[in-house]
Amino acid sequence: MSRTACRCGVRVGTALGFGLLLVATLAGAEGPAGFDAARAFGARQSVLDLSLSPDGTRVAYIAPAKEQGTVLVTGRLEARFKGTPVMLSDGKPYRLRSCNWVSNQRLVCQVYGIIADNLGNAGLLPVSRWLAVNADGSNVQTLATRRNTYSRGYPLHDGDIIDYLPGEDGAVLMSRVYTPDTHTNSHIGSDKEGLGVDRVDTGNLAVRSVIPPSRNVFEYLSDGRGTVRIMGMAEQAAGYLSGKLAYYYRAVGSTDWHPLSQYDERDRSGFRPVAVDHDLNVAYGFRRLDGRSALYTIRLDESLQEQLIYSRPDVDVSSVFRIGRRQRVVAAGYITDRSHVEVFDPQIRELLAALSRALPQQQLRVTDSTEDESKLLIFAGSDTDPGVYYLFDRKSHQLATFLVVRDDLEGVKLAKVKAVTYPADDGVMVPGYLTLPPGKENAHSLPAIVLPHGGPESRDQWGFDWLPQFFANRGYAVLQPEFRGSTGYGDAWFEQNGYHSWRAAIGDVVAAGHWLVTQGIADPARLGIVGWSYGGYAALQSNVVDPALFKAVVAIAPVTDLNAHAEEWRRWSNFELEKERLGEGSEAREASPIEHASGFKAPVLLFHGTNDRNVGYEESASMADKLRSAGKQVELVTFKDLDHQLDDSAARQQLLARSDEFLQAAFRGSSATH
Repeated sequence: MSRTACRCGVRVGTALGFGLLLVATLAGAEGPAGFDAARAFGARQSVLDLSLSPDGTRVAYIAPAKEQGTVLVTGRLEARFKGTPVMLSDGKPYRLRSCNWVSNQRLVCQVYGIIADNLGNAGLLPVSRWLAVNADGSNVQTLATRRNTYSRGYPLHDGDIIDYLPGEDGAVLMSRVYTPDTHTNSHIGSDKEGLGVDRVDTGNLAVRSVIPPSRNVFEYLSDGRGTVRIMGMAEQAAGYLSGKLAYYYRAVGSTDWHPLSQYDERDRSGFRPVAVDHDLNVAYGFRRLDGRSALYTIRLDESLQEQLIYSRPDVDVSSVFRIGRRQRVVAAGYITDRSHVEVFDPQIRELLAALSRALPQQQLRVTDSTEDESKLLIFAGSDTDPGVYYLFDRKSHQLATFLVVRDDLEGVKLAKVKAVTYPADDGVMVPGYLTLPPGKENAHSLPAIVLPHGGPESRDQWGFDWLPQFFANRGYAVLQPEFRGSTGYGDAWFEQNGYHSWRAAIGDVVAAGHWLVTQGIADPARLGIVGWSYGGYAALQSNVVDPALFKAVVAIAPVTDLNAHAEEWRRWSNFELEKERLGEGSEAREASPIEHASGFKAPVLLFHGTNDRNVGYEESASMADKLRSAGKQVELVTFKDLDHQLDDSAARQQLLARSDEFLQAAFRGSSATH
């Protein structure tokens, strides 16, 4: 969908009487002459994060820079917006993850990077830091607790902003990590350790302790009015996390902690709080109901009265949506074949209904607002539209296009995504998403790929996704299976997760390929499989289960050896949980593609970044060695200094272009043998 700079709007009648100012739209094509699909689809989003100042006069957003770099852009909302780059993060190793206004002149930004462990104990370390910066890029300050050569330990994270304290002009409530200082012969030494809460003035860095730090605390929740109401503690045994979490609450006007709930990460049982409502004096959170996640509230007083707010008989309720500087909960989110919200707030419900009528077939999300909620940032997108940010003025009832998310795809016709179901070998109907090339929705015997998602504790959803859209643009049919082991469909579908239940999960992935063939959509000689992370594992393990089905395998940052993958977490507190999640010994070996390299028939293309903390680079390197030793066709493309996300436009362009070339070559070879 192409958007002009025209401010000529159309008036749409609604129950609220909004006069919606919309830009004109033009139908696109598959791509203009000389269109480079790999470059366009591989390019990172033009807008990575967007924030509106409390008074609504300024915006800030993060844009991609060279390689993994990112840049903070700020500007005033005037007749012709012109953003100014004010802070660059070059991605070596840090890059900007988010930036939010804490006053009309100042922002707080989180940066993230992968660094090497200089002591050589834990390999690569994922590190995030909080910075404060003026709107013009001046007065950059770090918000971490002070550390020096006497500090014991190295915190990977500074903590988090838990309350933006509207009206306090730049002050925030922040959970902050403290490490003890062993400088015992000095008055500056301190034995404080753990996670505490401080009020931090982001301008002059004045700090006031609100809750002293405590070990084993991993989370605090504020009520949006400057009061911390909930604390979460993680149980440890012999230095390792057990997966058992305990939550405590404070009653109104009290500083005493009282037990609130228990939650077990392993079986997802118990109540897990996620937000506090100051006015209702309740905690919102999730609990299982009939095998699915449902949204509840618990009163934060001695009654601990629990109330079911929203549940579904078919899928999990998976999220809450918040609005305003105080982050009040206004809706619950769930996904069937598409994303949905159940809105509790009558005004927001009416507003979103009116916007949906003005922007039909778009999925809408309120991403930010002014302090008084009179101006809103709205994101709208669909399967054929990567997304647009709109500014909505609730007083003038005007909706104006502000920024498009992917400049490189303007004017390009994108493929429609259709929800489908197909039968597994045991007769179970598996949901999935089918994307067919634009203009070839009724075509048969297409080149095709199965594209399983990562996680496996994840799922796909309807909307724009650059990876399947690239392949559809290149003429492939793409099926994304929601195999057993995916989340969002309840406990029975999740089973024991996609590793322990790999036979069911991989069976569903293989069945997706057979269905494409039996439906006549795919040419059996031109059927491949592509996956990232667990999806890469699934792509490889599918070749173990049914070596003749897929004629080419593309695995990006794949898990290849479950025992080795568990060992990557040996020196981390979650090691025991990862072993339990992945399985051990002979069970893990049977589930590992690397143990079955000799049985592979299809050629394999591997991609992996050397700075991958999620899945170690050695997993792909070892898989490539095993396949070569077995006389199999394999290629490993190495991205130096990139992590699991390969967050670099040039790298993603190379990944897409090489994958397309590899698949086409493999399909030509397969067709020649038929």
